[in-house]
Amino acid sequence: MQINSMFTIKKFSLFFCLILNLVTPALLATEIYRSVDDRGRVTYSDVPSTGAQKLDIISQPGRHLHDVARVYDGDTIILADKKQIRLLGVNTPEIESRLRAEEPGGVAAKKWLQAQLQENKVYLEYDQTKRDKYKRLLAHVFTPDGKHINQALLENGLAFVSIIPPNIRYSDKLIQAQQQAEKQKLGIWSMSAYQPKPIEQIANHNKGWQRFIGIPASIKKSRKYTRLMFDDKIDIRIQNTNLDLFPALNIYVGKSLEIRGWVSRNKDHYTVLIQHPSALIVR
Repeated sequence: MQINSMFTIKKFSLFFCLILNLVTPALLATEIYRSVDDRGRVTYSDVPSTGAQKLDIISQPGRHLHDVARVYDGDTIILADKKQIRLLGVNTPEIESRLRAEEPGGVAAKKWLQAQLQENKVYLEYDQTKRDKYKRLLAHVFTPDGKHINQALLENGLAFVSIIPPNIRYSDKLIQAQQQAEKQKLGIWSMSAYQPKPIEQIANHNKGWQRFIGIPASIKKSRKYTRLMFDDKIDIRIQNTNLDLFPALNIYVGKSLEIRGWVSRNKDHYTVLIQHPSALIVR
């Protein structure tokens, strides 16, 4: 019995060493190199070559290197291991699919993202909630040379801020990037489809992200939501669990307010779910 036990232990040890040898190189791939060939083409690799520049971003805690298989749309990528990555804090217009019509700016965002990720290597950084309701991984995406893709989409007017607590990392930088693009009227900020409409026209809304202008008249609270009421058929609602992120809601009452988000309808009642103060702007 003792001999059998020793044999089992040795067998397990050999198996463990084999697994460790297979896994360790992937875990230790903590260096990446940038090369430019004589035609100006940039490539990245975890193997050094003559004249290659070692990049430092990988020393950032919480970021992990992955291979990209393809870009699905402006805010979603597919990794080589087939995992779907949804970029945190941003939303780009939809591209045409079997279920959705194309939205203005959607193709431009996808093409831009494809150009940024043509070397097929990215670093992913997660926040508090790692997956969404569709089981996609949620992440901030960085190129090997340190570009924050989520932020760059906003800077170029290709996306708008969409912050969903508790994932609020980098929110200040994302909001600032959007403000800069909006001020310069870049990309979607110059498109008629995304200009503010009077909230009284909410019944004529499109399916995608919209901007409305209105003056809330009162506040109504329920067990789950607090609502800013524009009339008895139009409101915006905030989850009570997120109220700590907002200033006192009475500062919005009687003020001209821009609302950014997606419209939900229940019979003749229209509402917009607001999850972060960045979607409410006093005008």
